[in-house]
Amino acid sequence: MSYFTKATFLTSAPDISHLDKFDGFEIAFAGRSNAGKSSALNKITRQNNLARTSKTPGRTQLINIFELDEKRRLVDLPGYGYAKVPLKMKEKWQKSLGEYLQKRECLKGLVVLMDIRHPLKDLDQNLIYWAVDAKLPVLLLLTKADKLKSGKRKQQVLMVREASLAFMGDITVHAFSSLNGVGLSEAEKVLMNWLELEKAPSHKE
Repeated sequence: MSYFTKATFLTSAPDISHLDKFDGFEIAFAGRSNAGKSSALNKITRQNNLARTSKTPGRTQLINIFELDEKRRLVDLPGYGYAKVPLKMKEKWQKSLGEYLQKRECLKGLVVLMDIRHPLKDLDQNLIYWAVDAKLPVLLLLTKADKLKSGKRKQQVLMVREASLAFMGDITVHAFSSLNGVGLSEAEKVLMNWLELEKAPSHKE
């Protein structure tokens, strides 16, 4: 049984100032409003309704925290890039996001979810740069991988892997599907490593 099935909802907060001080491990999930972030969280935790999915993009406006155990948490950040959100709200959220990534000391890694058919949009790239600047490892999950045939899927993954070299950070790229489980075990391996739940082989730069 997967360790991630333990996830339970803990709390919601509008920004970092409303979060408790935490000395454990947090892994944050971020992505554009239509990237399939909530579906991915539900797939990883094997729970259909842990993160609320909605056909209305931009529905999640809060930071949602899910507890795995006393020392480990998953964090669902609000989706970004949805046109119907007022500009002031977008700017406020962008500021909060930057603060969270750069000042949240317990943050151990960032999962950025992008539709495999439309990866690395401007806001995605900004987010990756923020994370790299904050010395955070990044997992790029290319969601909705079931929408592409195998050859095209591999092509997209290779393209994003090559493009991600420009960020000069610790970046891992995998295709992912909440529908058929493509990339689930690979994603879990990265998360387990970040949460120090299993020793990964050390690699020198």
